[in-house]
Amino acid sequence: MNLDLTGQVVCVTGGSEGIGLATAQAFANEGAHVVICGRRQTKLDEAVASHVAANGGSIESVQADMTKLADIDKLIAHIHSRFGRLDILVNNAGTGIYKPFATVTDDELQDGMAINFFAQFRVSQRALPLLKQSAFPSIINISGRTAIRGNFPPGSSCTGPAKAAEVRFSVDLATELAEFGIRVNCVIPGVVKSEERLRLWETQAAGGQWQADRAYRAARGQRQLLPRLDGRLMADLYLKALESERKQLWATCRLKGLAKGTPERLRIDELDRQLAEHKAKLNARKNPA
Repeated sequence: MNLDLTGQVVCVTGGSEGIGLATAQAFANEGAHVVICGRRQTKLDEAVASHVAANGGSIESVQADMTKLADIDKLIAHIHSRFGRLDILVNNAGTGIYKPFATVTDDELQDGMAINFFAQFRVSQRALPLLKQSAFPSIINISGRTAIRGNFPPGSSCTGPAKAAEVRFSVDLATELAEFGIRVNCVIPGVVKSEERLRLWETQAAGGQWQADRAYRAARGQRQLLPRLDGRLMADLYLKALESERKQLWATCRLKGLAKGTPERLRIDELDRQLAEHKAKLNARKNPA
């Protein structure tokens, strides 16, 4: 892609591995200054070192738990001190709890809301003053298919409502922040090949009985593995959200709006074509003839 994000300041929560790290790398490769956060310093150090060694670019980390207010404040204070503004906030931090309804504990219920919906609300609220300092601010909230599809994977009664709240939150936020020129998108990924998520499905939804590489098939009871998006493809989709004119960008195994017959695995060339169209429209609005 060629978005020319040189000098843009980007924050990706939950950016130490998986989709979050792929997203941070994609932004850094576009020239942005990227700040990632996560709970484990060792994973953050590995993430930063691996990217710099392979690509160079600007990624730095802050150890912060998005369920703790003090850590959220520390993250925002770091961005303010380093850059004085925030151009793009990617609320990626989140996880799932996949257990039968009757066995979900109260702590798990509260933790599920805290790391998903509450984190997006709290980080966005505290980042708002920094976003207002940007010329073209954007918030990208990452939800999940359990927001709109029940019982997949099994035992989603705790996670699904939290993810649905993220979608509803994004709708209101997009409307309320429009007067400040802050664009808000919500991305709903489909089945993503993520080691962290596979571990959860295996240990929780199936009580340790699944083999990780067959988790998708077991979850659906299908003979063939479901089409899967990987972290790089999802990172490209998140970048596309920057130039989307929609308040929400919905994605399962295919991007809504693609022509019929498009393979279920999201095609990068088609994504690039749509990005080019959006960029041309954006430039036309900025520089009217």
